[in-house]
Order: sequence, then C-alpha cells, then structure tokens
Amino acid sequence: MSGESAQTRTGPMQPHDFWQEIYPPKSFDIQAGYRNFFPVSLGDGSQILLPIRPLSDGKHALASLIVNQASFAVEDALATELAAKLAPYEPEVVAGLPTLGLTLASAVARKLGHSRYVPLGTSRKFWYVDDLSVPLSSITTPDQKKRLYVDPRMLPLLEGKRVVLIDDVISSGTSILAGLTLMETCGIEPVAIGAAMLQTERWRQPLADRAPHWPERVVGVFQTPLLTRNEDGSWRGA
Repeated sequence: MSGESAQTRTGPMQPHDFWQEIYPPKSFDIQAGYRNFFPVSLGDGSQILLPIRPLSDGKHALASLIVNQASFAVEDALATELAAKLAPYEPEVVAGLPTLGLTLASAVARKLGHSRYVPLGTSRKFWYVDDLSVPLSSITTPDQKKRLYVDPRMLPLLEGKRVVLIDDVISSGTSILAGLTLMETCGIEPVAIGAAMLQTERWRQPLADRAPHWPERVVGVFQTPLLTRNEDGSWRGA
C-alpha cells in the first residue's frame, strides 16, 4: 500500500487519532512517503501510526510517541513486547523516568510479574534530599530547569537489585543519562535500559561516551529514523 493510499484509507487524522489503533501487518509500506503520519512495525508485524513533527530546518522531521495518550490496547502491546525483550536481563526492579516513562514502566513491571515499580520524579517532596537528585533537561521541555529525584524511601527496593531503567522514548539520550547519573549517585548500575521507541541514532554516542557498554544494553520496541522531505512535500524515512 502506498503512502497516499494509506492516508486515503485512514482518512484525515486528528491529533487525538494517533497511537490509538493497532493495524494488521503490512497495512502500511514503511518505505513510502507520508504527509502527516509515519507507520512503525512491532515485533509481530502489527503497526501503529505516529504523528510527524517537522523540525525547524523544514527539511527534516521526527516521528513522535506520547505513550500516556495512547489507547490501552497500544500501551499494552508496547509493554508486552518491551517486557519480553527485557526478561533475559532478569530484572528484579523496574525504575521509571518521569513523566511519560512512568506509564510504560508501571505496565512493564506488571508484565514481568512484579508487584510494584519505582517511579523517579521531578517534583520535590519535603522529605526528599538534594544529594539524591541530579539536573534534568528534556528535548520536549528544553527551557525548563528541573531536577530528577529518587524518593529516599525507595532506596531499599533498589539497592543490591537487578534494576532496569525505563523511559517512553530515547531521543537525544539526555533523560537516560540523568537517570544513569542518579542511579550511580545511589550506588546502583542498571542491568539494562528500556524504551518503547528509539528515536533516530542521536542517543547512541552520548551513551557510548558515558561507557562503551551502554548502547548495547538499550532495548526498544521499535526504532524510527530521521525523516526527510520529498519534493512532493511528503516525508520518508532515511
């Protein structure tokens, strides 16, 4: 199915339409050009549609995922596959990065058979301590100065355990690096990093600069490329 016929099939997509439906395998040709959405395939071949976010240069764009706005069916499919990919690491505790990673981390922990997970946070409670926090910036909120905290009461759940660190999307790697730094502050090195989407390859070098093994410990359900604009105005993955 070409990009144009795929868009005709789904009709004009409204902002709330994205991340809501799971399509059968091969519903959309991932090599075709698309104007307002980009299809990605899960492990079983089923597909979901992501909105296209043009970058400021007008020549490139990114596919976007906001997991806490996804339908329950899509969220469940992403959590199921990510949990299966993380299971070989034998995680004992799932730690989630705020804000969007918390939804996915909770669901993955359930799929792994855990009774709870550990949410990291950016809202400082009065019983938090600054020594258990690190600066945090985000590609979606670059002008906000925040800190990433771990609740001191949660430390016994993490210490000496096989921890996996989860975010919804790994893009520049900034949030994951903050999470790793915070874990290091707590004397913990996660056994793996998980995400629903690995967005382009920009995250790989920053993680490799931290330690050569980290890129190989990153697990994603799917990966999206940097999109380029065609002459007809549609977008295509590199």
